[in-house]
Amino acid sequence: MNFNDPFVKQLIDLAIAEDIGDGDHSSLGSIPAGTQGQARLLVKDEGVLCGMYLAMHIMERIDADVVFHQLIDEGAWVKYGDIAFTVKGSVHSILQAERLMLNFMQRMSGIATVTKRLVDEIEGTNAKLLDTRKTTPGLRTFEKYAVTVGGGVNHRFALWDMVMLKDNHNDYAGGITGGVTRTKEYLNSKGKNIKIEVETRDLKEVQEALDTGLVDRIMFDNFSPELMVDAVKLVNGKCETEASGGITCDTIRSYAETGVDYISVGALTHSVKSLDLSLKEF
Repeated sequence: MNFNDPFVKQLIDLAIAEDIGDGDHSSLGSIPAGTQGQARLLVKDEGVLCGMYLAMHIMERIDADVVFHQLIDEGAWVKYGDIAFTVKGSVHSILQAERLMLNFMQRMSGIATVTKRLVDEIEGTNAKLLDTRKTTPGLRTFEKYAVTVGGGVNHRFALWDMVMLKDNHNDYAGGITGGVTRTKEYLNSKGKNIKIEVETRDLKEVQEALDTGLVDRIMFDNFSPELMVDAVKLVNGKCETEASGGITCDTIRSYAETGVDYISVGALTHSVKSLDLSLKEF
């Protein structure tokens, strides 16, 4: 993640403004100005630690004089009782940063943990695990970063960096052939060189997408593993392939073994349990 990216800086500033507003009146009212202290991030769960660098930047943005001491690497597997980092300095500043650091790290660690478990399930196959656009509005940058920390691969970031013609696009366009052809003409007219992916619902649609000769990747949506074997054989390396639709930890291995190139799982970011972390004075 590039913390010099103006968009990332803006996201951090928005999070700070949302939480602190015109002041942390709980801390300002109860704790004398200038009080110094220290705290540590305590891991109360098991999983992949993620968001360490983001927490560091939040703390620095709130108070650059607070000393942030990292004790565990980003992406490390952690367990109950581990200490991820310590902070030392103004108590007011530490308490202002506390909830922001925890909120981001807990969610990002949850995403990285689920991703890691699924990546381990498909180890040894050709398949790569992808995320989707099913992310929390405004937090996509951080959530997709967490997927990479867990060992997954980012799909398109948004609507602008890759074409994906899903069933609604194809139906409104009057079919895959017309949709793909018009899309290619549109991209050429705009001077855009981005990939085209098409979602398919059966082998007939797979063949139609192949026949256009313009598709970079075909998605097999809600195919059974058995049907996907036939679909992969039909494509026969002419373009990339992707499995999608209700794939879980229990079923992902059977999909990976079909020979498909990618498996996308929306649950990586839309149905994740946060990792339990706590910031405590010591």
